[in-house]
Amino acid sequence: MFDQPPALRSGPLTFLPSSAFRLRLFSLLAPLLLLTACRSTQTEKPLQRFAFTHPAMGTLMTITLYAPDPAVAKEGAAAAFQRIDALEDILSDYQADSELMRLCDQPFGTPMPVSVELFDVLQRARQISKLSDGAFDVTVGPYIRLWRFARKRKVLPTPAEIAAARSAVGWQNLRLNPRARTVTLLVPNMRLDVGSIGKGYAADQVLRLLKGRGIDRALVAASGDIAIGNPPPGQRGWKVGVAAFDGATNAPSRTLFLHNAGISTSGDTEQFIEINGVHYSHIVNPATGLGMTERIQATVIGPDATTTDCLDTTVSLLGVQRGLALIESWPHTAALIVTKEGGQTHTFASRGFWQIPQVR
Repeated sequence: MFDQPPALRSGPLTFLPSSAFRLRLFSLLAPLLLLTACRSTQTEKPLQRFAFTHPAMGTLMTITLYAPDPAVAKEGAAAAFQRIDALEDILSDYQADSELMRLCDQPFGTPMPVSVELFDVLQRARQISKLSDGAFDVTVGPYIRLWRFARKRKVLPTPAEIAAARSAVGWQNLRLNPRARTVTLLVPNMRLDVGSIGKGYAADQVLRLLKGRGIDRALVAASGDIAIGNPPPGQRGWKVGVAAFDGATNAPSRTLFLHNAGISTSGDTEQFIEINGVHYSHIVNPATGLGMTERIQATVIGPDATTTDCLDTTVSLLGVQRGLALIESWPHTAALIVTKEGGQTHTFASRGFWQIPQVR
């Protein structure tokens, strides 16, 4: 069914064209419309799949995208990797001159203006910290430093070292002023670590950049954090595999169809260490200052990779019951949790997880 044509106006009079006039008008325009449609179809190029990689943020960043030709794809990927490098210069805790580290070097109690990106990351992190009662905390930098040394030496930090670090840890000690866009570190020796949000944030920013360049069918992977755009041509989503808990094989435990979403997985399948016969994860618990000892892997699917990057770590720290409760309270978010205890593996999922299309 066609909508009625709009009224034609001539001076103060308004009238609708007669049926004969409409038929005559259509007969005159039809060849032109047909020619325009043919030209449009002829000039549209089929989208091709391209993949690019770039080392950054301590991992290998991968961009998979669909573009009409190699030139468009390469230009988009080059711009994306420039954006990633710029974000690493802002968020890295390994670069002594990054914006994050320069902030940590400022005198405590002094409001410091920061970039839009750094403020955005810290604001998102603070939101998760509040909702998780501090299970997620970007002020754990002093603990992270201790734990890195412990993993190298395979010796636990001393109680005195942990106590000294604890005095500089606490998300409430991070003051944000949205109007002035300033950050104030309220106690001495604070060190921020955004490793549990930075890669997801970078993936989201790259996806946004690509969309701005007309490349909206793309997937950006930063290790276990993935930002996903519109689906590939003719598909209902990107096929994304959920890693098996033990990681003994490359075969995923499940494969999901996802689009316009983020997905992140956090666990100790690769980055862990045993000290005095105890299995410690690379995920540091803000409550203890040590690596987690529970065997747990959390996969979170949500509206963007910044959110899922935060939440997979948070769910791992909260455990099954509290972690699922947080996920159920978060809009458009789902989770799959796998634990291992006494040689037995157990799987738990939020209600929303089973609504996600899966490869059977």
